[in-house]
Amino acid sequence: MPASTSTYISGRWDLRGLRKRPQAIAWADATELTNDNYFIPSGNEWEDFIILSDHNRSEIDISSQRIENKQRMINGTMRSYHIADKNKFSFSWEMLPSRAYSSTPEYSAGGKLTNSPEIFTVDGGAGGVELVDWYNNHPGPFYMLVAYDRYDIFPSGSVQYQHLAQYNIVHQVFFSSFEKSVRRRAGLNFDFWNVSVSLEEV
Repeated sequence: MPASTSTYISGRWDLRGLRKRPQAIAWADATELTNDNYFIPSGNEWEDFIILSDHNRSEIDISSQRIENKQRMINGTMRSYHIADKNKFSFSWEMLPSRAYSSTPEYSAGGKLTNSPEIFTVDGGAGGVELVDWYNNHPGPFYMLVAYDRYDIFPSGSVQYQHLAQYNIVHQVFFSSFEKSVRRRAGLNFDFWNVSVSLEEV
C-alpha cells in the first residue's frame, strides 16, 4: 500500500467518481501538514489510518466541556479561570456492511484502485470489521481528522472560504464507548452491522 500523500488522499477521496470533499472522518496514528498547509493522515491506509465511511452514518454530535474554575467574589460577581475547552464526539452507522471490500484493495500512489475487488460501502470507507480492528488496537489516544465547514479557523480573507476539500480540524482522542450489533446477515459476502462510537478529546 503506498504511503499517504496529498496526491494519494485527493485521489482516494474521488473513489468511484464521488464528490471531491473527503469523507467526514478519518482515524490516524499520526498526521502531517502538507505543503498546502492542511492536515492529512500519515502512513499507509488500513495499517496507520482508516477513512471512515459515510455509508448510513448519523450526524456527528459534538459537545464541548469547558474546563474552568468559577468562583463567586465577595461583591457578588462571578470570576472564571478558563483552562481549556475539550470536545466529545459521538456518531453511529445503521446497516453498515461488515467489510468494505470483497478482498484486499490495492491502490496506486494517486489513490486509485489498481485491482478490482467488489466495494460494499458506498464510498470505499471502513466497514464494521475495520472499525472493530481499529478499536481493539487503540486502547490509547489517536488522531481524528474531521472535515466540516469551519472557515472561521483560517486567517481571514478570500482563501478563508476555500478549505471544504480538506480535513480542517484534528483532535487527539480516546474511545469513550464502542458498541456494535449484527443487524442482518446479508448472505455470502458480508453482514450488516449497527455501530456506535463515542470519543473524548485528550
